[in-house]
Amino acid sequence: MITPEIRHYLNRAEESHAAANVLLEKKFLGFSAAQSYYTMFYLAQALLLSKGLAFSSHSAVIAAYGKEFAKTKLFDPKFHRLLIDAEARRAIGHYGGLDNAITEGEAAESYQWAGEFIQAVKDYLAKD
Repeated sequence: MITPEIRHYLNRAEESHAAANVLLEKKFLGFSAAQSYYTMFYLAQALLLSKGLAFSSHSAVIAAYGKEFAKTKLFDPKFHRLLIDAEARRAIGHYGGLDNAITEGEAAESYQWAGEFIQAVKDYLAKD
């Protein structure tokens, strides 16, 4: 069942994904990669809420997602790895310097990961 709280995070994920696309098109690559991470983060929060779980910190959400969905294979474990990698790109996108900038390929890849995760989450929640 999709509660209003879960719907909130799904809506945030959709908006975040749209923003990541605009940023990618405008070549704001670091910010696009960061926004793709937030898309995935909101989706992870929605999934955790579907199990009655809520966490506030990024590390707690990522760890709980891994425990509840990747280790149990409710979701392909690749999404846990992609979430971790996307978080690393968010840090580079927001705080990186000249020596470690996000490339166009990385930003596009992060956007693709987020899109795949959106579809997987929608499919999963539709089963309830």
